[in-house]
Amino acid sequence: MNREDLANLIFPTITKTIADYEKMYPERNLENEAKVTRFAPSPTGFMHIGHFMPTLINYVLAKQSNGIFYLRNEDTDSSREVDGAVSYIRHVFSHYHIKPDEYEYKDLNETKGLYAPYIQSERKEIYQTFIKYLIQEGKAYPCFLTPEEIDSIREGQAKDKRRIGIYGRYAKYRDLPVEEAMKRIKKGEVYTIRLKSSGDFNRKFKFNDLAFGEMELPENDLDIPIMKSKDGLPTYHFAHLVDDHLMHTTHVVRGQEWLSSVPIHYELFKTFGFKMPKYIHIPLILKKDGESIRKISKRLDPEAKMSYYEEKGYPYLAVIEAVMTIANSNYEAWREGHPTEPYTNFPFSPKKMSASGALFDLDKLDNISKNIISRMTKEEVYEGVLNWSKEYDIEFYNLLIKYKDYSMLIYNIEREQKKPRKDYTYYSEIKEKTWYMYDEYFKDATITFASPIQQVKTILEEYKTIYQEEDLQEQWFTKIKELCTKLNYATDMKAYKENPEKYLGSIVDVTNIIRVALTSLTTTPDLYSIMKILGKEKVLARIEKILVK
Repeated sequence: MNREDLANLIFPTITKTIADYEKMYPERNLENEAKVTRFAPSPTGFMHIGHFMPTLINYVLAKQSNGIFYLRNEDTDSSREVDGAVSYIRHVFSHYHIKPDEYEYKDLNETKGLYAPYIQSERKEIYQTFIKYLIQEGKAYPCFLTPEEIDSIREGQAKDKRRIGIYGRYAKYRDLPVEEAMKRIKKGEVYTIRLKSSGDFNRKFKFNDLAFGEMELPENDLDIPIMKSKDGLPTYHFAHLVDDHLMHTTHVVRGQEWLSSVPIHYELFKTFGFKMPKYIHIPLILKKDGESIRKISKRLDPEAKMSYYEEKGYPYLAVIEAVMTIANSNYEAWREGHPTEPYTNFPFSPKKMSASGALFDLDKLDNISKNIISRMTKEEVYEGVLNWSKEYDIEFYNLLIKYKDYSMLIYNIEREQKKPRKDYTYYSEIKEKTWYMYDEYFKDATITFASPIQQVKTILEEYKTIYQEEDLQEQWFTKIKELCTKLNYATDMKAYKENPEKYLGSIVDVTNIIRVALTSLTTTPDLYSIMKILGKEKVLARIEKILVK
């Protein structure tokens, strides 16, 4: 009996070779500088900001080089799979207008691309072909260590302060004779397939990370598992090797926490003689917490979840712009010089990433979002808040449908100026800042004045007599000043401050009384514009409501 017999015993139905699959998945016909990147999540949780940043970088790298960005579903760990995780990734891609060139959506029975399947659980025979080759070459072996034995080994290693893992004398079945291995398999003993590592932990190899630069890392000497016994699927590391080789991935963008896996991946590619992709390990995403700075946390920080930004109603481009500013230190300068260009035109450089971590600042996101909304047309603002409210506030959504043109007038207040107002940070805030314009909400408003109610009524009675809906703003303001003079309210703020006792108040008090009567608020956008939108009937009705109290 030899290794060929062992390989055939373990994989009796595998008849293709690695060369067969390399013919099925030939080199891509792309330009020399074109990059092939991917987002390859495990559906073991919902997408968060730590996923979104590398996704964006992968997308930009592919788009700016006329390359390919594809989506791969790494679902080999079925025990940890979360229902809805895959469809939510698709939703996030759609929301942020990220369009993969290649993908497979199993639930929609939809596949695009010549390198399918893009779901790892559907590529089982491919992985087993590669593993079969390793067994034939004596570079992998069946390991019969039980979970209890492995736990015992790890406990002993921890106690003796040794490295944790199966290597050296701990690799009990590494040199088990083929005959013995086959005998145990035929008896039905449970096993995994492990790589027979040729590395030496005391030896270093040079590795060039495009973000962190050249470094020396210890070789891998762990006999890592490459196939699980339960379902015959590969482990993450092995599937990563096979898929990136056959799909011709040129660049892998991932978090710096994966740097520790580089020795394993380096050895796997070296074992097969495959060209290794270029790696970009991006820094941790950090946040300021009081006086300290720490890694952003899915458990502690709501903004770590991608759902947070949709619930708030940030425009999708605001989130993208905020992430791009922490992805590359020169992005903000580029954006200032290219205010209308798509972010995908930005010449992203891994060398411009901060090795010490990317500080994600919600205040900066808010400022970016305010600027973006301030530059929108009234139609764009309406569409944005309509889409948000359809998902998160159906009552408001129905009002927006009912009062479409009216709502757009509200959102256009002071928007056509050279420096438009920056009232809105996100769509959920728009209801909070405009609710008083809708009678359905205003009817229940609590209205409180700072001035005595008799003075309030006197001003409102007089204002009713001079208010003309067709007045231009200058005419309207002239009438307000005449009203102030008539009722002994100062129109000159300097004179009022010098001798306040001579007056009942100032022109500010008069306009604020009108403002509160019409909106219940002391601070709003331009009062004249509000009245023009409300119209004569509503203005007079709201004033009358105060007068009859």
